[in-house]
Amino acid sequence: MSPASSLIRTRPDGTRVVALDPAKRVLFLTKDPELIKKQLSGELDLRMEDVDPESLLDDINTDVMTPAWVCFRHRPEDLALDAYAGLLDAAGERVFATRALLDGGFQVIVSGQRKGTGSSRETAPQAEKWCGIELVIAASFAPIHKRNNVNLGQVMGDYAQLERLQNGEEIPLAEFTAKLDPVTRAILEAGGLFPFAEKYAAGEIAIGGPDTGPRPMTMAEKLLASHLVGAEGDAHVKPGDLCLVKVDGGYSHEFTTAQVHHFLAQEYGADYRVQHPKKLAVFEDHLLYADGVEKMAPFADQIQTLRDLQNEFREHTGVRDYSARDGVSPGICHQVAREEFIDPGDFIQATDSHTCMGGGNNALAWGVGATEYAGLIHSGFTFVRVPESIRFELTGELGPGCTAKDVMLHILETYAVREDTLSRVMEFGGPGLASLSMDERATLTNMATECSARTGICEGDDLTASWIASRRPDLTPGDVRARFVAPDAGAHYDGGVHAIDLSAIEPMVARPSDPTLGARVAELEEIEIDIAYAGSCTAGKEHDLDYYARVLKDAVDSGRRVADGVKMYLQYGSAAVRDYAVAKGYDAIFAKAGVEVINPGCGACIGCGPGVSENADQVTVSAINRNFAGRSGPGKLYLASPLTVAASAIEGRIVRYEPGMFREPARV
Repeated sequence: MSPASSLIRTRPDGTRVVALDPAKRVLFLTKDPELIKKQLSGELDLRMEDVDPESLLDDINTDVMTPAWVCFRHRPEDLALDAYAGLLDAAGERVFATRALLDGGFQVIVSGQRKGTGSSRETAPQAEKWCGIELVIAASFAPIHKRNNVNLGQVMGDYAQLERLQNGEEIPLAEFTAKLDPVTRAILEAGGLFPFAEKYAAGEIAIGGPDTGPRPMTMAEKLLASHLVGAEGDAHVKPGDLCLVKVDGGYSHEFTTAQVHHFLAQEYGADYRVQHPKKLAVFEDHLLYADGVEKMAPFADQIQTLRDLQNEFREHTGVRDYSARDGVSPGICHQVAREEFIDPGDFIQATDSHTCMGGGNNALAWGVGATEYAGLIHSGFTFVRVPESIRFELTGELGPGCTAKDVMLHILETYAVREDTLSRVMEFGGPGLASLSMDERATLTNMATECSARTGICEGDDLTASWIASRRPDLTPGDVRARFVAPDAGAHYDGGVHAIDLSAIEPMVARPSDPTLGARVAELEEIEIDIAYAGSCTAGKEHDLDYYARVLKDAVDSGRRVADGVKMYLQYGSAAVRDYAVAKGYDAIFAKAGVEVINPGCGACIGCGPGVSENADQVTVSAINRNFAGRSGPGKLYLASPLTVAASAIEGRIVRYEPGMFREPARV
């Protein structure tokens, strides 16, 4: 059960107000960890009027709030024990000890810009809530994290409101919810998604559909309009409209399914049912290799419990089963889903932030928390506030040393840091899109979540139709094409339309700690590496394997292999990708080059597999999508493209790939 609230009170006239409990405290997450420690120990209490917002910690990601090992616990009360375990000081020590937030007597937590970036894990706000946090203050919130707070009934506010509360004022709850759409407001005021659903089912809350008249629409708007519950004929929506929307499919994995199962049984009883199980799935991919990571050994029993509960859920519901067989997974959920069951025009929801990868298939897909996923698979629909869109018009073609990963690193350092992409759908189109393979398009949409966007979606074309049809025995290219969603001429983009000349893109990296810290490889100082990691959902696809093989074959043909002192790991994204690579003879190339090849699944990307750094001095260049501190071990991690990762493995330092570069002797 959710912890009781003392934040919201009801006046005699029926007005619900927010007021601080004088017996509880406010925690300011500052950029100075020593100030946080003093607050946790009780040495220091701060007031908003004395705090410079610029001194507050920005971009607190969900890995910091609940690192992977904390997420092995599926009960929220257990998560709370180690809330913020991933926040480290300059010496690499935990700022929050076990029970520090739980025992601190805090009611409010305060931070800076973009609270809750990164993974969609609902465990992060759960840990806060079950530690007694009832009011979350930040300058801005990442979209999935904000939605998770709403679904848990966590009130969110700003600095001015906190200052008034600390001065003893009671503020009407309506002031905190005034800018929210009617359903989001109703969910928050009801105390969360499940209490809201109960009131909605009882007829205590009525929600009307959008009344937007005919207008040109973006791809996201058209797709949502086509999924409105109860709509007849050609419906239209606009950003901000509140919609009750049918969900076509979704999935969860062993990191999240246990909570979904737990919540559904709590709310609807042990005999609960789900809608459309044949287009829902469970995957055993995220923790497959955790048993082989030394630091994960203490959590083996918890990990097995997650697996067992996922199996219970699968047997109970009859959803698609992508469990590992003889220790080998069918692949990473995002990759397998796009290969096997995400189709153009689909609306897909899943319990992982990289669900947006499905947008490469001309579908609308984004991640949600366990509470929201449990609710929507039970009902078959969900509430959506139509998001704004930003369009990227691609022209030209990428140069020989560049990939879609470089395009995304460019977008991250240019548009994401300005928050142009924040909470918006990133729409990709233009003549340059045709020059990118389906796998490269999936890279574009996969990393939309790194931009704190709602999702990404690509226009469909003949390549889309043939690629999907070749993987669906019951569909022809014509069938696929008939499902395409295209933007209307004259559609409005609140984030603007931005032209990107692919031929002008240069090989890039993101410096350690954040994907937005972009730099051109040509401008880097000398950076020697210890680990090169190739794979993940972002970079373990067929075309990515083509890139790795191209570079490594060049090296092998020139008598070169992975540099001494460097370990290169290559992990397939799915069984289909592995089979493709073997059929192409890539496995022989990888072996000759000295690469350690790993079967499909997640791994080093979430600190649960080979390729994780072992100490803070190690440097990794990786093709994954996130480089948050501690996510893939304690070392420094640079994000880069498959071409750059492979070339750097051969050279022993971060370099850009250029055809023929290995004909020269290795630099000593």
